[in-house]
Amino acid sequence: MLNSLEIEARPQDTRVVVAMSGGVDSSVTAALLKSEGYDVVGITLQLYDHGAATHRKGACCAGQDIHDARNVAERIGIPHYVLDYESRFRESVIDNFAESYASGETPVPCIECNRSIKFRDLLATARELGASALATGHYVASRAMSDGSRALICAADADRDQSYFLFATTREQLEFLRFPLGDMTKPQARDHARRFGLGVAEKHDSQDICFVPTGRYTDVIGRLRPNAMEPGEIVDLEGRVLGRHQGIVHFTVGQRRGLGIAASAPLYVVRLETAARRVVVGPREALRMDRIGLRDINWIGEGPIERAVGEGLEIFVRVRSTRAPQPAWLRATDSGGYQVELVAGEEGVSPGQACVFYDAPSGRARVLGGGFIQSASARSVNDKGGSETRAVGKGAAGRPVPLEAMRG
Repeated sequence: MLNSLEIEARPQDTRVVVAMSGGVDSSVTAALLKSEGYDVVGITLQLYDHGAATHRKGACCAGQDIHDARNVAERIGIPHYVLDYESRFRESVIDNFAESYASGETPVPCIECNRSIKFRDLLATARELGASALATGHYVASRAMSDGSRALICAADADRDQSYFLFATTREQLEFLRFPLGDMTKPQARDHARRFGLGVAEKHDSQDICFVPTGRYTDVIGRLRPNAMEPGEIVDLEGRVLGRHQGIVHFTVGQRRGLGIAASAPLYVVRLETAARRVVVGPREALRMDRIGLRDINWIGEGPIERAVGEGLEIFVRVRSTRAPQPAWLRATDSGGYQVELVAGEEGVSPGQACVFYDAPSGRARVLGGGFIQSASARSVNDKGGSETRAVGKGAAGRPVPLEAMRG
């Protein structure tokens, strides 16, 4: 008979490692599993030098949070361990974050942390401890399918859904992962925390960039990649110089505020040309893109991606964590990669962000996978009545590359 985690064993015979960050969600996850009789082991990862961040609100896996996780473990009566993953985190997350920003991208470090640290290194540690599952406090669900595999499903609480940050989870990892809060709302989780008498019941939520003690990510990038702080020009779509900037890391595609230039109409960052250290700005309509070139595709839909896509697969995609999924087509390219064709277009599509695939636009949609945005392009009508391509992305010299060129 299957237990509540859909594992064929009694709860008391099922060891579960819980990733405890010291926040409400992971604490409730551990408490719920313990209350059901599971053999729970709590593990907290020390991911960075927490000295400067100990008293900063919104820093997960730092000094205060380790203390909170330890207190919760003691309260509910489970063993708790703190593992030093600082070097792994620095190499896999912080260094990649700085390099990505320096190259003109807008990275999402939480995705890389889940992919490289929590669901790879910590998962391996959980197996070594004899666990049958690794449970986390993410707001997402996992469902057993008829063929025995598991699917990643959006959370019941749409406002808390974290599926965007977990698209890179592999099929093998999904077999081992469990998300007990996927069918729960945040208020319900806090109610459980109060019921269990957890000291973190009213604790604030953590912020995304946990390893930035000052809250200014440019401080981290400037220290690790000083060249990204070199000044350059701000130009319009025709290349006319409108002003100067103090480093491309201060800008992201779609940004309007803080450009430091005066104009008669609102201007937005359209693209970043890293080799020339140039920020290109334009009107809002210049932000709308129709096609997205992807790299590092992860597919967790049914069957192999080649068979699923065929001549084109109708899906819904989310290009930013705060945006709703939009209708699109996923197609293979001549070069062996994949691109997304947006039905209605999207504004502010930024290289480095994730493009996540869903089988429905809302509700308990299934996550089919996704990839990282490498470039984007739009078809527009020129003054002569023909069409031309506007693109965002980088070539070997830092210049924008149309998707046609990517197709070989």
